[in-house]
Amino acid sequence: MIQITDKPFDDEQSLGVLNPYVREWFGKNFDELTPPQKFSFKLISESRNILITAPTGSGKTMSGFLSIISKLFDYSLAGTLEDRVYCIYVSPLRALNNDIHRNLQRPLEEIYKMVLKKKGVNVIKEGIKNVTIGVRTGDTPQKERAKQLARPPNILVTTPESLAIMINSQRFVESLKGVEFLIVDEIHELANNKRGVHLSLSIERLAAMSDKDFARVGLGATVAPLDEAAKYLVGYRGDELRDCTIVDASWSKKLEVMAMSPAKDLINTPDNVIEDETYKRLNSIIENNRTTLIFTNTRSGTERVVFNLKRRFHYGEDIAAHHGSLSRETRLDVEELLKKGSLKCAVSSTSLELGVDIGTIDNVVQLGSPKSVARAVQRIGRSGHSYKAVARGEMIVLNRDDMVETAIMLDSALKRRIDTFSVPKNPLDVLAQHVVGMSLTKKWNIDEAYDVIRSSYAYHDLPREDFESIVGYLAGDYVGLESRHVYGKIWFDKETQMFGKRGRLAQAIYMLNLGTIPDQVAINVVNVKDKKWIGNIEEEFLSRLKEGDIFTLGGKLYKFEYAKEMKCYVSDANTNAPTIPPWYSEQLPLSFELANQIGEFRSEFADVVRAYIKSNRIKSLVQFDKLPEEIDEYLGRLPVDENSKFAIFGYFLEQILYADLVPNNRLLLIEQSKSLDGKEVYVIFHSLYGRRANDALSRAVAIKLSDMLNREIGLMVNDNGFVLVLDGRVNVTERMVKEIMGSITAKSIEPMLKENIRRTEMMKRRFRYVAGRAFMILRNYKGRRMQVGRQHINAQLLLNAAEEIDPDFPLIKETYREILNEVMDLPRAEQVLRGIKAGEISYKMINTIYPSPFAHNMITFGHADVVLMKERHEYLKSLHKMVLENINRKK
Repeated sequence: MIQITDKPFDDEQSLGVLNPYVREWFGKNFDELTPPQKFSFKLISESRNILITAPTGSGKTMSGFLSIISKLFDYSLAGTLEDRVYCIYVSPLRALNNDIHRNLQRPLEEIYKMVLKKKGVNVIKEGIKNVTIGVRTGDTPQKERAKQLARPPNILVTTPESLAIMINSQRFVESLKGVEFLIVDEIHELANNKRGVHLSLSIERLAAMSDKDFARVGLGATVAPLDEAAKYLVGYRGDELRDCTIVDASWSKKLEVMAMSPAKDLINTPDNVIEDETYKRLNSIIENNRTTLIFTNTRSGTERVVFNLKRRFHYGEDIAAHHGSLSRETRLDVEELLKKGSLKCAVSSTSLELGVDIGTIDNVVQLGSPKSVARAVQRIGRSGHSYKAVARGEMIVLNRDDMVETAIMLDSALKRRIDTFSVPKNPLDVLAQHVVGMSLTKKWNIDEAYDVIRSSYAYHDLPREDFESIVGYLAGDYVGLESRHVYGKIWFDKETQMFGKRGRLAQAIYMLNLGTIPDQVAINVVNVKDKKWIGNIEEEFLSRLKEGDIFTLGGKLYKFEYAKEMKCYVSDANTNAPTIPPWYSEQLPLSFELANQIGEFRSEFADVVRAYIKSNRIKSLVQFDKLPEEIDEYLGRLPVDENSKFAIFGYFLEQILYADLVPNNRLLLIEQSKSLDGKEVYVIFHSLYGRRANDALSRAVAIKLSDMLNREIGLMVNDNGFVLVLDGRVNVTERMVKEIMGSITAKSIEPMLKENIRRTEMMKRRFRYVAGRAFMILRNYKGRRMQVGRQHINAQLLLNAAEEIDPDFPLIKETYREILNEVMDLPRAEQVLRGIKAGEISYKMINTIYPSPFAHNMITFGHADVVLMKERHEYLKSLHKMVLENINRKK
């Protein structure tokens, strides 16, 4: 049973379970128990499964480890501590593993010194040994690995990939069979992706080979739903979900947050003024705090902020950048400087939001929206390094959509409303990898193997036919693939229903190719006419391009024509507007839950503004020196500054006066309008459901409209909706829209999308990722590493061959599942379509002379690049000017 406990134990109950030496050490080093420790010490001492969620600085590490350390010292004092692993700690970050090792080494040494002081020479006689700890990751030197094999550490700190290797190491696995505790840290970063699913199977395989069931401890920051994380952690024993107690101390640290705008009017204030004011605010925050951490949403944004702060305010080595494109040594240097308090400011994209120890941060600033409540709380929670400290953070926002978004996001954080995650279900590529791993350890009966796999929460509902199709693929049932050099990795006897490893190379193939993170490289962009090299883009960005997409590179606009191997072929774009920004693949998507909360706010605040317009007979826009009382009172409930209130009010006032309707989560506004030059027609779907759901919905609508008009349609997708771009002579009627909306249903959208996806770059590249995970393509073979370009060529040949053999080939099926459920959000798109059918969501079509204010950011989305920012702002001002003229004309 999964249960949340809200009754902490008193201090004596908590400390009373500790070994006397451990208790004495704790008393010398800490003044009191933190909120999670008041639950965890006793529960873990009883070997209970427990999920602890708590913010940075809340003693989370000690919450998870101290009772385990205590038990190990009990064994040591009794002379029964063996040279084997009692506790496994797994985290997604090697840097965090090194922190944990360093932070636990000191207490282990100090507690043992206390024992030595009291016991003296009797320590050797009584066989009292120190508790040992070791790190095992890909960075661990061979010499250290040999030492661990000879004398395994009592506490083993590792990563998901290294654990998967160790449970297949015949010599090392013997020291794991008696494990008593397993800790999964940063569980919120693992449970929602394939890497975490891979870990869950490793854990269940370890449980199946262990002498007894071990206690599972999950550690994480803000996560929702808690029971989903708990189920991921504990899995099943047979058909019964294992018990788990949830300790929710997520909100034990107080939040002080504020959304800020550098100007009241974000449209007409000159760019240089907005930029100057933004950096002045940043500098003021940095100067008024000892250490500030700034988050941007892209790596290029991080570099730009560091450059500007240094140029404008003459910072030197006391400000630094930290992101994934920098070398490991550079990142470690920055982390060390932060720990020492030697930096005034660090600027990061996402790389510092997890629990790596970076010392005391006084204040966090987020530039732009982080797109989810959980991520906002996680980032702001890096400030205030004790549970009694206040986590302080500001979000500085430069456009009106983001202003509304961050206001609702921070309000939701203060109200403890967190967006949810889900565990990927039944990924067949990860399954294939583990079936090969299982075959290395012994001969398996297929029923027994199926039961072990179904112990994982991610695979508990795995259809038997899917499992058997993977076994068949791995056993070489698809004979036609052998001509493409894809051979069986296991043998399977259909009569005895047994399988095992095939060939001497099976072990090497598994060890050298396991993991879920695909190889990726920079893609060369080449002009299709003269074949000249233009520059590079990321492969993930290429995978999202559709034929006809316009993007910017080196300050110029290019149209995507096609891709071949590791090259992207483009032509000069005959347009002024890109359809996709160059950082699109790096940009985090808005969560569906937050989108709905924004929709609720839009609906409520629109009513407030309408009431104000009606009571004051407002027919045209006027300048406000002071906010109307009722507007100020309503917006005063939100954590926003004065400039933000003006920006939000002006935004809604303009939309209502111009278009009357404000789109929200219950009203899908469909707006037909034209570009300023009249050359293009925009059909704007104000679908506020987040980019992933909109990706699915937009493709379905574009397919239907393209078939109806028999012409190519451009497409721009973002979090607040999507825009269909047509030739300026086209007119989309209300009847056409009604026909389209009636033909797309929750049942019809999946097959429609599958047909559309098949010939896209996304399908080709995602199949390569899936094939790599499932050992169909070997990244490493016989000591040689296959180049990504060669992997990609092989993947295209294999995709075509597999389709000919069986359209339902398991890895093709998995590629579709990954695209529809992890890149897109098909379940949410289906939810929207069901809402439309049930009448819970209405849609209405309007025609406007120029796009309405709420459409402006969607239309200029592709301009959101530093090279085009000025052009974008000018375009926004032009659109805004036309809207104002139209409003004033109406009066």
